Amino acid sequence: MTQKQTILGRISQLAKANINAVLDRSEDPEKMLDQLVRDYTNSIAEAEEAVAQTIANVRMGEADLRSDQEAAQEWGRKAGAASRKAEEMRAAGDAAGADKFDNLAKVALGRQIGHENDANAARPAIEQQNATVEQLKSGLTAMKSKLQDLKSRRGTLVARARSVEAQGTVQDAMRSIDVMDPTSELSRFDDRIRREEALVQGRAEAQATSLEDQFEELESGDDDAEIEARLAALKQQG
Repeated sequence: MTQKQTILGRISQLAKANINAVLDRSEDPEKMLDQLVRDYTNSIAEAEEAVAQTIANVRMGEADLRSDQEAAQEWGRKAGAASRKAEEMRAAGDAAGADKFDNLAKVALGRQIGHENDANAARPAIEQQNATVEQLKSGLTAMKSKLQDLKSRRGTLVARARSVEAQGTVQDAMRSIDVMDPTSELSRFDDRIRREEALVQGRAEAQATSLEDQFEELESGDDDAEIEARLAALKQQG
């Protein structure tokens, strides 16, 4: 198995990976996300290098293919020219000259066939390399998309984890100063204040009761004076 095939297989595996399932199986999703980000980043770098090398090989192969095709055509033209020259010399009665150019035509045809064979042999390999390039490019696109998703998911997960941690800290702090807890310092302080407030209220009510009694005595004295005055008036009428 070649290096490119190994990279291609890893790209395919990572691109098809079910991230949710991986995270669900992990005891520490944040750490797992960091590892996945590193794996994808490294694999993308390797895959990009593999794509570059494969494209370079394809372009060189395509250049060689065009060269072989052009050479085959050129040797074909030379073979045709030599063959025509041989026929002209044979028609002119120069058999030796005609044989010479026929032999040159045969050499040119041999060269033509050689370049055609090279081109035919190279064409399938170039087509396969082009297919590999497309697979690598497709896998790279999928992996880059997954990498962006991973980075986004990591940010969201970290924010949620920190929010939960902050909420837990606040709740712990609230429990430590729970005013409803009779054993807490704040609860005892609240009880002391309530007792002092009740004592002040009791003293105020006690003072108010004393004043009301005095006014009642005053009002009672006024009634007696009124009774005496009316009694005197009755006596005068009689």
